[in-house]
Amino acid sequence: MEPTMMDDRPVRVLDVSGPEYRRAFELFLAGTDEKPLTHARLGEVVAALPHRRVLLDVGAGEGRTTAYLGRSFERTVAVEPSAAMREKLRAVCPEALVLPEPIERAEPPEPADLVHLSHVLYYVPEAQWLPVVTRIRSWTAPGGTLLVVLQNPDSPCMRMAAHFTGARYDLRPLAAALRDRHPGDGLALETLGLRYRARNLDEAVDVAEFMVNVADLATMDPRPTRAALTAYVQRNFAQPDGTYAIGHTQDMLTLRRGPSD
Repeated sequence: MEPTMMDDRPVRVLDVSGPEYRRAFELFLAGTDEKPLTHARLGEVVAALPHRRVLLDVGAGEGRTTAYLGRSFERTVAVEPSAAMREKLRAVCPEALVLPEPIERAEPPEPADLVHLSHVLYYVPEAQWLPVVTRIRSWTAPGGTLLVVLQNPDSPCMRMAAHFTGARYDLRPLAAALRDRHPGDGLALETLGLRYRARNLDEAVDVAEFMVNVADLATMDPRPTRAALTAYVQRNFAQPDGTYAIGHTQDMLTLRRGPSD
């Protein structure tokens, strides 16, 4: 399919609480291998914990991963400032304590044995990553684990986002800064190779639009066009069988908090 004149509209700024974001997110979830692969790795992390009393999911979203992890813990606490996401979260995690405040104002009631911070730092200015993650680390029980998940900066997904927006996110400087600040912690950075597959070009472009929204598109003038995004998807992600595949490799930073500071 060739880009049409209608595609010359700017790519949409997707409100995380709105129906357009929800549709794109559901398309992404339907076509990605993220949940089975990340859940398998998360299960290994949980199995290695010395205690499984409290789970804290910061930026829990619609709660699918929260529910999966919560099965292994006595109590679940979730931080989710979006009202639309909280509605979904409460449906799948009815026993969880849900805190509606943003990270900078949230006050979890007790330290957690596992703190999960997945795909949240896109929405935090990079200059604030270290103080924000340091605050979240303080919510981690001594001997507990903090997991920080973000797109790998060199994944096809993030190369596309950088091409159109200049956005690039990299956990390596954060890992180094945390290692210097908290030398008693154990830190490791690993990569999970993941892929989204679309049956046709329209779905692939809708999900590509969702992916480039990791940048603050609302501040861009002009924004990239749907035509340009469509051409990029055709050029880089088309498969011989007529489907489309977008790699979205993720980085997982594991911080095992030391027994004392």
